[in-house]
Formats: sequence, structure tokens, C-alpha cells
Amino acid sequence: MTIEPEASPTPRKSGGSFWRELPILLIIALGLALLIKTFLMQAFYIPSGSMEDTLQVGDRVLVNKLAYKFSDVQRGDVVVFNGVDSWTGEVQVAEETNPVMRGVRSIAGAFGFATPNEKDYIKRVIGLPGDRVMCCDKQGRITVNGIPLDEPYLFPKDEPSMSDFDVTVPEGRLWVMGDHRSASSDSRSHIGDPGGGAIPIDSVIGRAFVIIWPFSDTGLLTRPDTFDNEALDEAQEQAHQLQEKDGSSP
Repeated sequence: MTIEPEASPTPRKSGGSFWRELPILLIIALGLALLIKTFLMQAFYIPSGSMEDTLQVGDRVLVNKLAYKFSDVQRGDVVVFNGVDSWTGEVQVAEETNPVMRGVRSIAGAFGFATPNEKDYIKRVIGLPGDRVMCCDKQGRITVNGIPLDEPYLFPKDEPSMSDFDVTVPEGRLWVMGDHRSASSDSRSHIGDPGGGAIPIDSVIGRAFVIIWPFSDTGLLTRPDTFDNEALDEAQEQAHQLQEKDGSSP
């Protein structure tokens, strides 16, 4: 009996298979990236100098969209929020007429590689609902509930504010300001608007927590120590109690 040798398996041609599967892999990767961008995290491009020196023009920051699903906004947080139909953009972006380039710009903006077309802003939270925010005390400092803020994050030689104000943040809103006060169109610029310049908490997209590009600027965006002060909350609670007392008195 003669045993025939087994035929060697025919090698597969992987090259053609790879190129056929590549579009599917790209679609899957893009879909996963869009899911992450929509529900978890998103990269944002910094188009203006309103947050210098904390953030430079051209920086990319990563924004945690789940940050406020499980906790409240805190004073000192750097937040990205949507100002459509309310605030005027600090940077005007020329509308792209070419539909292909418009689509490319839209995708790039969604992933933090180009200036976004929508009116997204990035500012620091100074006051929470019920806070009384004033400028300025005798030393030229902004106060929250009567407590002066030490603001080492301000742009060098910038004043805490070039204009005086005295506001109580309405319920459901936040008082926000840029770190480069002389170059920031923030809550101070919209005091005459509905809400007295404070933005709706519902418009907050998420908390910026890290600079991811360029590598020379990478670093965490932490909450400054000046806001880690129980006296801020205690003063707010005392103010609420006084308001309730005045409102209930005959």
C-alpha cells in the first residue's frame, strides 16, 4: 500500500484580503471614535488667547463629558460649554464654501484638530448658583461670598477685572471667566443678557482636565487651591439663611 504524501496547504494571499477589509476597519474605528466623542470624551482646539497662560492658542484639551453626570460643577473647574444663540464667538471662522472641505473641517473640528464651527467656549468657573461674585475689594481682588480669591492662574500683569461688578449667580447657572481677563469675553461682558451673564449649567459640555497637544504644553488642568476653601460654602449658606429669613419675615 502506497501512502501519498499530503499536499502542502496553499498559502493564502493576505494582501488582497487586507485591502478589502481596510475600509471596514476604518469605518469601525471612526464609529468607535464618534461614540467616545459623543458620550465619553472629546478633544477641543483652543482658538483664542482668553485662557492664557493656562491654555495657549493651538492647544488641544481633552474634555470629560461624564464629569458632571455623577458630580456637581465645582468652583475653579475649567469647563467647555455651548454658547449657541447667546454669546458671540471670540474667534470668527470663515464659512467654507466647498462642501468637501466643509465636511473635512467639520470632522477635524469634532476631534480637536481644527477650529470648531459651533460656538463652544472654554472658561473657568468662578461662581456657583447662589454665590455673590464681586469686583473688587480694596486690594483689587475678586471676592466670592465675601472671600477674596488668590488667582495665580491669571495672565501675567493682568488685573482680576478691568470693570466692577456685583452679581448673585441665579439658580441653574454659573459665573465663568477667562484667565486672560483683558482678552476674555466672559460673564462680565454679558451682564445685561438674560441670566445676568451667567451661563446655564445645562449648556456645559464637560470638564477640561488635560492638555494633550502640543507635547511641550501637556499637563493636567487641576482645581486651584484658592477654591478649596470651606469658607466659600459656609458664607454661601449663611447668605441663603439670611435671604430665607428676610423673605419669611412679616
